[in-house]
Amino acid sequence: MLMQAKIYSMQAPLLLSQILVVDDEPSNVKLLQKILKSEGYANVVATHDPRQVLGLCQATQFDLILLDINMPYLDGFQVMEQLRELDKVNSPPILVLTAQRDTEYRLRALRNGARDFVTKPFDQLELIARVQNLLEVQFYHKTMRNQNQLLERMVDERTRALQETRLQVVRRLGRAAEYRDNETGLHIIRMSKISALLGRASGMSETESELLLHASPMHDIGKIGIPDEVLLKPGRFVPEEWEIMKTHTTIGADILSGGGSSLLDMASEIALTHHEKWDGSGYPGGLERENIPLVGRIVALADVYDALTSERPYKKAWSAADAVNYIKTNRGVHFDPRLVEIFLDQLPGIQEISQEYAEPAAPAS
Repeated sequence: MLMQAKIYSMQAPLLLSQILVVDDEPSNVKLLQKILKSEGYANVVATHDPRQVLGLCQATQFDLILLDINMPYLDGFQVMEQLRELDKVNSPPILVLTAQRDTEYRLRALRNGARDFVTKPFDQLELIARVQNLLEVQFYHKTMRNQNQLLERMVDERTRALQETRLQVVRRLGRAAEYRDNETGLHIIRMSKISALLGRASGMSETESELLLHASPMHDIGKIGIPDEVLLKPGRFVPEEWEIMKTHTTIGADILSGGGSSLLDMASEIALTHHEKWDGSGYPGGLERENIPLVGRIVALADVYDALTSERPYKKAWSAADAVNYIKTNRGVHFDPRLVEIFLDQLPGIQEISQEYAEPAAPAS
């Protein structure tokens, strides 16, 4: 009883299969249609003209093609060649209809994509057995493809969820550093978006600039390791305090290093080098020119511009014009000259970012 139920459960979807019959002899087509329909196959399409096969297959995903070889206009080999170019992954199995018994002839058909043969004149029991065998194999293949696609979607969804979780952690790490320095989360949003904009404009790929967007918010994570009496000091630093303050770059790089991901690797590089200067007067390594990684040079420029145009407890916000003049003045000193030119070209987009993510207006007293 169980076996019968299993056979029925298999047979039911097979009878819904889409079958295409291609033979230039009308009598053969009628016979094949009659045999197939008598076995319960309801979705049978037929054509006498092999030139129609490609269009039919483009319109319908057939599960099996019964194909004659000797036909006018296009023979079966030419039809198989067209179908092979149409869809190599989802191409339906082909059951060749032939009166030929020559081994080389059959090998050629197999090499061109045929899966099996039925010899004319047809034996009904043999024909149905071969049709059912090929449809069963096709059914299993389609089932496996559907399951693989479902698994791929599940993996993609899980990967996106993990990626989003990781980015949330990254953003919160960056925000933690900003809280310690009395800065706002909008600062890291603005500077990271400006960094990504400059990255794309400087020739970075979309993938690299996307990494830069998500890595740059962690540039000051090392401030977590700076004592409050130094980090929050309202006045100027004495030399000893300044040396402590500068260690936030190496602390940040150390926190972010060794993660084994491209995101954390870039974030570590940015944390270490975003205070280096083009002329070599920056810290912690005194790097100069192209020895400073591109992402460090980009974040240095984006960070300074946004810091200048943002209000802080210890200063008023500069105007955009004054900040741009400062950057121009420091071209070739603090900033990469080429990046300054890119910055100036991209200034409208940068100002849009500044406006979109501007600090909320202070409540009226």
